[in-house]
Amino acid sequence: MLRAAEEFFLHGKNLVTPERIQEGGVLIQKGRIQEILSPREVLEFCSSEKALQGFPVIDAGISVILPGVIDTHVHINEPGRTEWEGFETATKAAAAGGITTLMDMPLNSIPVTTTQNALKEKIEAAQNKIRVDCGFWGGLIPENIKELESLIQSGVKGFKCFLTSSGIPEFPSVTAEDLEKAMPILANLGIPLLVHAEIEDYQKPLLSSISGGKTLLFSNPLLEPQNPRYYSTYLRTHPKEMENDAIRLLIQLSRKTRCPVHIVHLSSSEGIPLILQAKEEGIPITAETCPHYLFFASEEIPEGHTEFKCSPPIREKENQDKLWEGLRKGIIDSVVSDHSPCVPELKQLEKGDFLNAWGGISSLQFSLSAVWTQAKKRKFQIKDLAQWMCEAPAKLCGLEKQKGKIAKGYDADLSIWDPNLSFTVEPSQIFHKHPVTPYLFSVLEGQTQRVFLRGKEIFNREASFQSPTGRLLVNGKVYF
Repeated sequence: MLRAAEEFFLHGKNLVTPERIQEGGVLIQKGRIQEILSPREVLEFCSSEKALQGFPVIDAGISVILPGVIDTHVHINEPGRTEWEGFETATKAAAAGGITTLMDMPLNSIPVTTTQNALKEKIEAAQNKIRVDCGFWGGLIPENIKELESLIQSGVKGFKCFLTSSGIPEFPSVTAEDLEKAMPILANLGIPLLVHAEIEDYQKPLLSSISGGKTLLFSNPLLEPQNPRYYSTYLRTHPKEMENDAIRLLIQLSRKTRCPVHIVHLSSSEGIPLILQAKEEGIPITAETCPHYLFFASEEIPEGHTEFKCSPPIREKENQDKLWEGLRKGIIDSVVSDHSPCVPELKQLEKGDFLNAWGGISSLQFSLSAVWTQAKKRKFQIKDLAQWMCEAPAKLCGLEKQKGKIAKGYDADLSIWDPNLSFTVEPSQIFHKHPVTPYLFSVLEGQTQRVFLRGKEIFNREASFQSPTGRLLVNGKVYF
């Protein structure tokens, strides 16, 4: 473990810069990237008097030197539900997966982050526990629209809301009328609105038949006899139209208010052309998808394996292929984990009931490897990973001038990562609180070797964790 905290020289054959992957090196001083050196300059530095006198030099060899991954969709759940997950375990898992910055979602903690006092409790709960840098999204619910500006002043980077049930009573969904009140406030301040884009009442009576004036009812699959141990039963309760209709609504409201909208965990490939059309129109909309939608397909989920349940659901292989194409074309902007753990009993693993089990996937530690395992098969490049998982998430949370790139003046958030090293996910490897994950016993490609946060080594596969050195990114203030 490198103990010389903030000054060293790192070089290798595969340095991932915004322009290309190149042989070269980075000089780190005072926690930032001071210089990027060419191969000739690397040789000169390594033979210089400074290096020969003991200045730390790390040779990554043929391993890749990546920017630290930024995960903008993490449910840490502390305080209040720390038995589900907490800052200490979540940020250990993040560091082990090459993540150097994460954004905490406003639920499922108690209290939810919808007031200044709740944000203060979050900050206090995280003290001296975090191993990566951490910021916070606020929550938008019907009752707190008047508190949005004060929450922004207190340091939240944007707001998350639901158009359907969040699964917990503390975080009610919003209506289109609520959004019409809130979005102009966010638009004026340039703050993004992150939306769980599913409309819950899609299956209610909506239309009248043009023949005979009869009311048309969308069939409710839960009224039909289905086996709750079959994933297909659960999948039918979340048709693509729930997402598609929500995306249409959000595009309409963003067109009207000019509020930046970010679609979280996009699973419906049918939303991609809607988002493309909106972008071409100049509407400020972005979208993310998640590793589990890119790695797993609904046809392959075994009976009763509720560790695969999430919302929106994992969909068919054909749908998955179209999500990959959305990434290839740049319509989907980013890939983030939506790490949403719970205590094992809520997953109802023994009963295997997909309809009543908690919906959320634990994946924080394995996101980078899971995405690369599938991306490699589809002839994507490592530079694509850096765009989806570093640069684009940094922009979403307003950190694009500080993090997400290997560039002069940026934080020295770096990882040494071997894209050719495969491993099997074993329970003993897992650092998040509970080893309940659909990735268990999967063979993944690409393993993190060492990780640096602002020049300090926070993870080394060959050594134990050191004391937490992460910072809270709140309103320009630095909390340790």
